Amino acid sequence: MRLSSFVLFVCISLSSFANDDTSQYGPKDFSNVSNKWTAVVAAYEPEIEAIDAAFADIDDAQITQTIYIKGVKYQLGTYKGEPIVVFSTGVSITNAAMTVQMALDYFPIDKLVMMGIAGAINPKYTPGDIAVPERWYFHDESVYINPKKDDASAYELPDYYAKQLEYYKARRDTDEHAPNYKNIGFIHPTEVAVVKEGWDARRRMPYFTADKALLEMAKRALKKIPPITMPSGKEILVDIGGNGVTGSVFVDNAKYREWLRDVYTADVAEMESATVAQVSFVNDVDWLIIRSISDLAGGQHGKNVENVFDAIASGTGTKLLLGILDELVATDPQ
Repeated sequence: MRLSSFVLFVCISLSSFANDDTSQYGPKDFSNVSNKWTAVVAAYEPEIEAIDAAFADIDDAQITQTIYIKGVKYQLGTYKGEPIVVFSTGVSITNAAMTVQMALDYFPIDKLVMMGIAGAINPKYTPGDIAVPERWYFHDESVYINPKKDDASAYELPDYYAKQLEYYKARRDTDEHAPNYKNIGFIHPTEVAVVKEGWDARRRMPYFTADKALLEMAKRALKKIPPITMPSGKEILVDIGGNGVTGSVFVDNAKYREWLRDVYTADVAEMESATVAQVSFVNDVDWLIIRSISDLAGGQHGKNVENVFDAIASGTGTKLLLGILDELVATDPQ
């Protein structure tokens, strides 16, 4: 009798749990917030310091509150009436995933503009130049494969990966921006499989595309702001469009740089942007990413000079960032 009563109690409890309202779980619901915020994002200290310094010189750019969530610093305020949250992701794809998703869970954000430095993959760029890629790819999602015993130049592809390559090759017939995958030694590239609300299964995504309206704002801003120059007075090159690549490695190798250009038609490489793009995409947040050149990603003669140009490049990138924020303020209904 006691056993049957216990079983009945467990069944009733499980049934009640299954019917519970799950709205008590998960991130905050900001659907009723009419004037949503813009996230202004950087990766690490020189970048966020350049943004903070620029805001300090603008009367109607104000940080009104600073809060820490799980150790991450978020600065809340306004830019010419537009509510903003300013934060740095920290270097790397893992930090970017954590900090951006936290921001989207805790604040009513519907747009994200990131500014930071990058290594130049396109040989036309020099330190200080700016790229605003339209598409962002992950470059080091990959399979490490043994060579064949009887042919060291060929590789024993796992069956699943051989099938993926067939799909990737066929896709290039319908998508001109799909990567031209080929291995570099034992490293064979692949893609992330992404899921978002409304999809019944994960989908392989070769890249993430920036918001068209924000890209147009960048083009308008570039026409309106004064020419951006280096401290020497040299005017920099600014490109809007093209491709950027993201990975968990600091690229400083000439052969790998050539491979990135060949496979992804990459213009710049860094360590956060594709992650920021993916998290924004999954959360239906409009996004745009500015990258200012700090180094040549292995294309230089001798030692990498990222540490020499990181602050200068952050400064040039911030000038375009402010122009884009001005366009955003002018476009957004208050």
